[in-house]
Amino acid sequence: MAQLDTRGKLAILADAAKYDASCASSGTAKRSSEGKTKGIGSTEGMGICHAYAPDGRCISLLKILLTNSCIFDCHYCINRKSSNVRRARFSAEEVVNLTLAFYRRNYIEGLFLSSGIIRSSNYTMEQMVEVARSLREDHDFRGYIHLKTIPDADPELVHQAGLHADRVSINVELPTVGGLKRLAPEKSAERIDGAMQTMKTSIDDGHDAKRRYRTAPRFAPAGQSTQMIVGADSANDGDIVTRASTLYDRFALRRVYYSAFSPIPDASAILPLQRPPLMREHRLYQSDWLMRFYGFQPKEVVAATGADGMLPLDIDPKLAWALKFRAMFPVDVNTAPREALLRVPGLGVKAVNAILVSRKWRALRLDDVGRLTVSIAKVRPFIAATDWRPVALTDRADLQNRIAPKTEQLELFAA
Repeated sequence: MAQLDTRGKLAILADAAKYDASCASSGTAKRSSEGKTKGIGSTEGMGICHAYAPDGRCISLLKILLTNSCIFDCHYCINRKSSNVRRARFSAEEVVNLTLAFYRRNYIEGLFLSSGIIRSSNYTMEQMVEVARSLREDHDFRGYIHLKTIPDADPELVHQAGLHADRVSINVELPTVGGLKRLAPEKSAERIDGAMQTMKTSIDDGHDAKRRYRTAPRFAPAGQSTQMIVGADSANDGDIVTRASTLYDRFALRRVYYSAFSPIPDASAILPLQRPPLMREHRLYQSDWLMRFYGFQPKEVVAATGADGMLPLDIDPKLAWALKFRAMFPVDVNTAPREALLRVPGLGVKAVNAILVSRKWRALRLDDVGRLTVSIAKVRPFIAATDWRPVALTDRADLQNRIAPKTEQLELFAA
């Protein structure tokens, strides 16, 4: 490890960080050094890739581990203690210098920092907090910082992380308590939940203090997030959706991220031999959006799963739900409330909002709706308009085959 230069460490620790999906920067407050006499960095403007804010801004992040060494031996982790991988470690100063150097070259607009556990949870958390503190206080860095905190660390250290970072995250790792005990026996679901609850309380207190006093320090203004590994244990999609909903309700999370399990070298015998389909991860993200933006209750999303508790891979969860509950359709686009329109397959939030505005001025025809959506063929069986009634189309036994996306076999040697 001592023989590695900064470039060599970066290659190892950036690659090791790719397994963490929870690095989006959505929800951060805007800060800029423009027009200031000092300060460096910004959370505004366009970057080169990777993380997108709700308003569409692209925020590029330096995403690395402080170290890929770890005293824990979680079965699913490539950086576990028993893993035969090349190890590397940054000092806090090296991470600070890298972040500033990358920013000055316009490569990044922020930092996502995670780490394996070295020496102890407290020691590792101290090093990560020192990175954020130095960037903020020594270099007046105004860019985005996301710190992956450690549930076992002293609460005061985790609190310090929230004072310097825009977003903090604590990974629940696996969807079920049983899965965590089996695959990560050194971690505790109770400690993870307790740390997330403490963070929620601190965020709420920080927001309250900011409303009362203009000079109150900001505390994790972009909130907290978490990540679940999908496919490493026996949890089905229904279990995952239910767990995600509980996390949102209990801890007011900004996001729950899903990461499909990927087989690793020298894997434990209790792990699956193959990774789950990547489409499964995509369907879980779609189900997450249904709950967050479309008014679906968790039990309704679970109702869209099959007998095995899994969401269909060939159609999206909203369409799967609509096919199971056809009595809810057709929905009249000229009279139905917003909540009912949001349940129509093929109609997104923007399309529904446009329908609500347009129908104030005139009765909508099928062509009018078609101009607002990507696929009118997907929408037609589930809506009624002034010139359209689906009649028996909604009840057809072959409806799924008629509107589901067609799969294509790619040519092996296609240009």
